[in-house]
Amino acid sequence: MYVILVIIIALILVAMSVKVFKEYERGVMFRLGRLVGARGPGLFVIIPFVDVIQKIDLRVVTMDVPAQEAITKDNVTVKVNAVVYFRVVSPNDAVTKVEHHIRATSLIAQTTLRSVLGQSELDELLSQREKLNQRLQKAIDEQTEPWGVKVSLVEIKDVELPPTMQRAMAAQAEAERERRAKIVHAEGEAQAAEKLAQAAKVISEYPGALQLRYLQTLTQISTEKTNTIIFPLPIELLKAFMPLLEAKK
Repeated sequence: MYVILVIIIALILVAMSVKVFKEYERGVMFRLGRLVGARGPGLFVIIPFVDVIQKIDLRVVTMDVPAQEAITKDNVTVKVNAVVYFRVVSPNDAVTKVEHHIRATSLIAQTTLRSVLGQSELDELLSQREKLNQRLQKAIDEQTEPWGVKVSLVEIKDVELPPTMQRAMAAQAEAERERRAKIVHAEGEAQAAEKLAQAAKVISEYPGALQLRYLQTLTQISTEKTNTIIFPLPIELLKAFMPLLEAKK
């Protein structure tokens, strides 16, 4: 009976002594309250009731930052949410220097997001989002580095604007499109006038060009279905009657 009891106790102690950690896991071990260091991956043995071990996951954590309401530098109220990618690079620091590294990183990300939004203008938030992402990543990473947490990426997901601001931006965009359309139309008119001036200059130097253009126009008209008969009259023929017309005047 005692032998069976001893065997059971021995099996329980062996089960408590043997620890196995996966490739992406580390075990931070304390011996009588003092830090021994990280162990793993694989199998290792601890001393029951003497050693205490805490498991840490080294994989990248994807964390949603809840929508934060802030006032931008140009006094516009916005709601912005984001996503943060981070991982533990120092298991010892993640256990000994912060109580809960994931929760602490989440709170730091929320406060930093509000702070960066307050230092940025609305146009920068909408058109230079990549720049803001880099600023957020750097600011959060500097604060979590002592905890052994590396922030690799921060992405702003959605920017919610007040309805009045949305209407104002839509009106601004419409006015900008109208301005561009007017500029394009004016540039087209200027180019057309320039080409007409060049054509007039050529015709003034070569009078025969006007006659050729006249005949070409008649050719184009004759291809259409019409009952009108057009007979080309040479301009030189009309010049002979000009002195007579002037004498009658």
